[in-house]
Formats: sequence, C-alpha cells, structure tokens
Amino acid sequence: MDALRIAATGMDAQQSRVAVISNNIANMSTTAFSARRAEFVDLHYQQIRAPGAISSSTGLIAPAGIELGLGVRMSAISVNIEQGALRQTSSDLDLAVEGRGFFEVTLPSGDIGFTRDGSFKRTGEGLIVNSDGYPLGGDVTIPADARSITINANGEVFAFFDGQPNGQLIGAIPLTLFVNEKGLEALGGNLFRETEASGAPIPGEAGIDGRGAIRQGFLEDSSVDVVQQIADLIEAQRGYELNSKVISAADQMLGAATQIR
Repeated sequence: MDALRIAATGMDAQQSRVAVISNNIANMSTTAFSARRAEFVDLHYQQIRAPGAISSSTGLIAPAGIELGLGVRMSAISVNIEQGALRQTSSDLDLAVEGRGFFEVTLPSGDIGFTRDGSFKRTGEGLIVNSDGYPLGGDVTIPADARSITINANGEVFAFFDGQPNGQLIGAIPLTLFVNEKGLEALGGNLFRETEASGAPIPGEAGIDGRGAIRQGFLEDSSVDVVQQIADLIEAQRGYELNSKVISAADQMLGAATQIR
C-alpha cells in the first residue's frame, strides 16, 4: 500500500525537522549563532493520467490529471543569516559586527575560516586570537607596553601608552562579505568556510561597501527565537503523530483486506 511508504517519508521528514529545531534550541546562548530551518519538497508523482490528456471515453481533453504523490524529502537546511541583539560586555577584545560581514581567522591548516563570533583573546605575544587560538585576520599585534587599545567602527586598532595622550595606529581588522552567505559550509566552533555556492570572499574595510560596523565591547547574541522554535517543535511533533496514525490506518486496512473470505 502506497500510504505506508508515503507516511514513512513524512515521519522521517518531521524527525529531521525536530533535529534541526533541537540544534537551534541547544545553541540559544551561543554567541552569534544563526538559526537553521529545515526545508522540504514533495517527491515525484505517479502519473496515472497526465493533465490535458484525451479522455478515452469521450475523446475530450480531461480538465485535470490523476497524479499520486509519493511523499516528501528534505531539500535543504537553510541558515537564517540574521543580526542578533548586541550585548554589552565592556571587554576591549569583545567585538560585534553591526550589519553584514564576517571576521577572518587562520585555521591550523592554513585555510581561512569566517565567523561572526567576536569573543577574542590576547596571547602572551600580543596576538589577537579566538577562543580556540586561531589568529584574527589583519595581523594585529598588541605591544606589550600598551596600557589599553581602542577599536573604532572601521576596524582600526589604536594602542595607548603611558605618557602619550594620543593613541597609535597599530593595524586594522577587516570584514569579509559573500555573495551568498547561506552557501557557507559550517565547520563548528562558530566557524564557516567558503564554498562554490557562497562565492569567493570579498574582504575589505568595515563600514565600507555594504560591510557592517565593528562595535568594541559588545558581543552578538544568538538569533534563535525560542518562542518560535517551541511552536515549530509542537507542529513537528503533531505532524509526526499524524503520519504514524496514517500508517496505523493503512495497516488496519491491509488487515481487513487479508481477512476477506
């Protein structure tokens, strides 16, 4: 019975949707996390009679066809690139991007990773790194005798020294854009990698050509809407239960058919 296979695809789809929702809720407190959304498409159709076919009984064109759908499948898990709320931390090396753009970090392999997580730290050599120790793009090194640093909206880093009223420019932090941000490959650890779908990275100065501004002393919160996620979870659960009821009904119908004498 086709209903058994169709309902099974529906249960599998709702199970996958619940997995995506659970990942969103688990990361509701992750810095700069972008919520994901499961997307689905219907499967191919069994063409019993194509629309516009000539009716064999009258010779006229049938106004509608007979197409039996065979279920559903997941087509994509889309990343909702959305600005999270900015939370003030007052830490010199906590940075948030207000608008579009990603920070660059150098991975151990030498490749470039991209992130919106601006919770950076300082090494003993004065290098700015992320929580995993990956160096921040821009090759900014903070001098050992600097008493403080200031990073403006364009990413320029100024160091202040004792006895000097004015800051000294020691480098700049770039931001990178992509034509299709949703095409980036998630690596975990709040990192992404470019793909053919995302297009080549377009680095440049913050606040220029569509790039967002850098806010020092702030971090971007997760963009997960918990209320919406709970509503989606309830909907997915009900969908799973309904598909299971279809399987039960189809099983009972098969049982009735086998008992015919």
